[in-house]
Amino acid sequence: MENHVRALRKELGLSQEELGKRCGVSRQTINAIENQKYDPSLPLAFQLARILGTTVDALFLPKLDA
Repeated sequence: MENHVRALRKELGLSQEELGKRCGVSRQTINAIENQKYDPSLPLAFQLARILGTTVDALFLPKLDA
């Protein structure tokens, strides 16, 4: 799963720490999501999308194999 969390977070001027606080998760969780090491739960994905001003479909994309 690929995502645009880092790009949208930076556009909004949010730190990983701030985004984590708004979502009720740690900075490390946001870092892991941004680095494609952790796929968030569905509730967290919806919360991230809401905070970042987008939809889950636009925020998270299936990884296309070459």
